[in-house]
Amino acid sequence: MKRREILIAAASAAAGAVAGASAASTLATPTEPNAARRTLRMVTTWPRDFPGLAASADRLASRIAAGSAGRSAVDVFHAGEIVPPYEAFDAVSTGTAELYHGAESFWRAKNKAYHFFASIPFGLSAGELSAWLAHGGGQAHWDELSAPFNVKPFFAGHTGMHIGGWFTREIRTPKDLVGLRVRMPDLAGHVLERLGAVIVSLPIGEALGALKSGDLDGVAWYGPWIDRDFGFPAVAPHYYLPDYREPGLALSCGINLAFWNELDDFSRAAIASACAAEAAAIQAQFQAENSRALEELIETMHRSPKRLADPVLAAFAAASEDVVRDLAASSEAAGRVADSYRIFRRRAVVWARAADAPYLAGRSAPI
Repeated sequence: MKRREILIAAASAAAGAVAGASAASTLATPTEPNAARRTLRMVTTWPRDFPGLAASADRLASRIAAGSAGRSAVDVFHAGEIVPPYEAFDAVSTGTAELYHGAESFWRAKNKAYHFFASIPFGLSAGELSAWLAHGGGQAHWDELSAPFNVKPFFAGHTGMHIGGWFTREIRTPKDLVGLRVRMPDLAGHVLERLGAVIVSLPIGEALGALKSGDLDGVAWYGPWIDRDFGFPAVAPHYYLPDYREPGLALSCGINLAFWNELDDFSRAAIASACAAEAAAIQAQFQAENSRALEELIETMHRSPKRLADPVLAAFAAASEDVVRDLAASSEAAGRVADSYRIFRRRAVVWARAADAPYLAGRSAPI
């Protein structure tokens, strides 16, 4: 079976898996010379063969185990192996597992404020989100949001910037969005609906076939690396940038809060350090792999990204503002998080215009 077929089958199977149960344990303290070796459970939202993200969860588990000085092991159970992907949060909340690896927008049914800790249309970039969490009050809001669910959250990585999606039809003006059948979940789907598109809900494993048959006009996924492995370049000739949906996706690790509170300072520091190390590693990997994959798409598959016209981007931006405003009004918690996020974003935009934008424009010349 081809790699793409394996990936699609795994992604589809994960969506229908049945939940199971297990018991939690405590992490041995490295200062205890005769401490028994403990095994922790990590559940993820990714199928085992999912490019990049499944391996990131595996590496994080290994880092946490290494940080315990050999007195703990972490067994990883990917999507569907113990619980379905969107039940990973509940598994940690209830103590079925000690840790999860996923993306916070998957918990939006708990509170829509979780979107701010994953990705927002026209929101914070990878570096900006990390800065908001560490130095802009974002982590405190995240902790406050998650504590009632018995979860302690950590930033565990980022995919970096995405590209806007694959389409079988051209998008020249906002009118071209009307009636467009697109697989695009979450906030971006709401944005496109306001512009007249029809959001089609189907497992990602069925999207390629739907594009081939004409039942689907477009799909937005991750970026060149993962999009290529899922086969979209072969069936959809129009690849658009920039990504109006989201500036990449933040990854997270959640810890059962009761378990976390029982840990000593050394064990807590080991987990925090493991998350920080893997966050840097997976973001670097996405940067490298997306660069290679885009080069292959352009030079070998002749699929050069096209820039969306300014009127289309303006329409996306206006609709996104409305969607995020509604999100902020969905609860008191969402309102507090949104206020903090917006303040930081406003400053980040000013700095990016002053520093990043002119540098990137000037770097177009070869060296």
